Amino acid sequence: MLTETAPAPSARVVALWRRPSARLSLLVAAVLALIATYLFTDVPGSLAFALKVRGLSVLAMVVVATAVGVSTVIFHTLTQNRILTPSIMGFDAFYVLISTIVVFFFGSASFLRMDALTLWAVQLVVMVAFSVVLFTWMFGGKRRSIHLMLLVGIVLGTFFRSFTEWMQRMLDPLDFQVLSDAMFASLTRPDETLLLLTAILVAAACAAVVPLLRTLDVLTLGEPAAVGLGVNHRRVVMALFGIVSVMVAASTALVGPILFFGLIVANLAYSYAGTFRHAWTLPTAALLGVVCLLGGQLVLEQIFAFGGSLSMVIEFAGGLFFLFLVLRKGAR
Repeated sequence: MLTETAPAPSARVVALWRRPSARLSLLVAAVLALIATYLFTDVPGSLAFALKVRGLSVLAMVVVATAVGVSTVIFHTLTQNRILTPSIMGFDAFYVLISTIVVFFFGSASFLRMDALTLWAVQLVVMVAFSVVLFTWMFGGKRRSIHLMLLVGIVLGTFFRSFTEWMQRMLDPLDFQVLSDAMFASLTRPDETLLLLTAILVAAACAAVVPLLRTLDVLTLGEPAAVGLGVNHRRVVMALFGIVSVMVAASTALVGPILFFGLIVANLAYSYAGTFRHAWTLPTAALLGVVCLLGGQLVLEQIFAFGGSLSMVIEFAGGLFFLFLVLRKGAR
């Protein structure tokens, strides 16, 4: 009589690792460990004060990682391209342009005295309005071409950067220095009110995505297949572009532009999750974003003693990663 042998321990581990739930659970554990390490490592003075300050930084990193990671994965699904990011639409350039216009016409003193909530609200409203107008104009009519919309976004982003550079060249050196300092993404000293408002917006946007998870899976098959399966492609794409706009605009208005961060975490999420289903890739991208931000901040603080800016490191690594993706696709 033949007896069925139990699978080897290594086989069970491999089978368990193939489950997206197991990979996600491991990632959650890594995030919790990093948060605890960041909060309680090398605490000078009052523990309560340190936890409050560091807790705000952790929350800012979680909010930004969620907004950037989720919006980038959705953007990749809509554009059918894993190299593009929402920044290609000119969000970062538009953000810099708004701040440059304020400094150019009113001076750095007025810029520094401006209420943080007012400036955040103006930047958020203007960026969302810009994206909605662009999406409606390029995708709401008979054209309905995502590729044409991307091309127009690239052209507008280039125009914004050129116009911004032209204005910055005429600024007083002191005004230019103030503007330059404001343009670097800052995750360690967020404004409590702005952070709370941004967290609410990002949470609402994520909640709006949840009912569309299966629809996003269908959209990965392309427009013809999605339409054939009963998806109202135009309405769904417009709604998702609106959600992406809110997420990117809110996170950018809170901490500033982080150009390549979404590219890194989204492509890492595709490899790590081991599935195309958005129910797994979206939270994986958000959690990997938290790992990158918290891990990078810990390295800068504990090893390099704040010898650098986390946003600069992310941009450098993201630029190299972007070149790697382009060269890899070109070699195929």
